[in-house]
Amino acid sequence: MPQFKDVWKKSLFHFEKRSKFASVQINITPLIDVIFLLLIFFMLTSTFVSQAGIKINLPKAVSGKVLLDDKLIITIDKEDCLYVYNKPVTEEELKLLLVEAATGKKPLLIMADKSSSMGKIVEIWDMCRQQGITKINIATKSK
Repeated sequence: MPQFKDVWKKSLFHFEKRSKFASVQINITPLIDVIFLLLIFFMLTSTFVSQAGIKINLPKAVSGKVLLDDKLIITIDKEDCLYVYNKPVTEEELKLLLVEAATGKKPLLIMADKSSSMGKIVEIWDMCRQQGITKINIATKSK
């Protein structure tokens, strides 16, 4: 009669032979396809994002020159709203900015929509002259 120890050893040995793992390989081709499709999706959707800004339609002129100096840029849209560096400002805030520009001898560029009122442009021009700014330019498009 076999003893319990002998049966136990045989069953363990038999179990060890069957417990060997087969080599498993993961197929990453579908993963690469999904990542490639996500990459294409994000590239296509990111190209349609446009820059935020103020829409103005500049008047055309033949005698326009390119200004390269560091300048204070005042924008007037077709509803006569004032912007400094594309941020809305009130006339009181604009006066304070003009005082700073006058002390720094900064030139000024007025970008006015061609449908904005001439009275608003002249008013801004007068404010600049009162603060002592002598280099005042008006932005135009070349013909």
